[in-house]
Amino acid sequence: MMWFSLDTWIVVIGALCAVACALPGCFLVLRKMSMMGDAISHAVLPGLAIAFLVTGSRSSIGMFVGAAVVGVLTAVFTQWISSWGNVDKGASMGIVFTSLFALGLLLIVQAADHVDLDPSCVLYGAIELTPLDTVGTITIGSTVLEIPRAFVVLGVVALLNLLLILFFFKEFRISSFDPELADTVGIPSGFMHYLLMTMVAVTTVASFEAVGSIIVIAMLVVPAATAHLLTDRLGWMLFLSSIIGIVSAGLGHLMALTVPGWFGFKDTNTSGMMAVAVGLIFFAALVLSPRYGLLGKMLSVRRIEVDEAEVESEGEEVPKVI
Repeated sequence: MMWFSLDTWIVVIGALCAVACALPGCFLVLRKMSMMGDAISHAVLPGLAIAFLVTGSRSSIGMFVGAAVVGVLTAVFTQWISSWGNVDKGASMGIVFTSLFALGLLLIVQAADHVDLDPSCVLYGAIELTPLDTVGTITIGSTVLEIPRAFVVLGVVALLNLLLILFFFKEFRISSFDPELADTVGIPSGFMHYLLMTMVAVTTVASFEAVGSIIVIAMLVVPAATAHLLTDRLGWMLFLSSIIGIVSAGLGHLMALTVPGWFGFKDTNTSGMMAVAVGLIFFAALVLSPRYGLLGKMLSVRRIEVDEAEVESEGEEVPKVI
């Protein structure tokens, strides 16, 4: 296996994407709103298409703004349908994102008839090509490095997500676990909700180029869910989810280069393998987590049975739980 500088950039960009997604993803998991990331990641497609049809250009700024606005509107529409229509929140998410996603696909296909806009790129990403789109160079010693645009965009988004979470850490924590308590102590839970939805929308749009609208769902949910199996502390959950995302980026690219060769193929999509890698990490945590893992629960039950057997052997009556 040959490793080039482009491979390094692919891993770095994938890691930044994973970290940017994992930070807000932790709060989606805690709020039991994991599917909101799915809804937003699909529903922003009409924003991308409308921005192109209006401006006639694939300018990153115009499409970024259009998709981010539609992403936030998705959260607003979902809340309105759930509150005013007396509809379950899960059903309201399904109504909004399927409708907008279908509209977005139709608009993207219409736009693709006039320009080389590939719908599959929006869905699956093209992380392997991101190092080729550069915005400048940086000199380190005698080495001149070209800086990919995706590195800058995802780096800025990851940094902004981190700063927002650090600045509003107490507000995010209280409003995630008990919105009514947050309102009681003067923390606007509604504002924190829409701030989180804005973070998710912006992160999703920024991640489109790297991993597409489908793989980004795995990066939003799975690292956070894995960290939740390993710790009950929010700070550690944020840290561990970021580390898991970084590891999945590196492991996913290595798997994309090596695993297909075992079956006679040359290589495969890195973003897809990132999702496979983080899924494997989640499975390992599900089995091996000391407290919530399957093995840990089995050992805990076994210890209880042994303790009861020792008490019975000493002639003491074991209290029964009714």
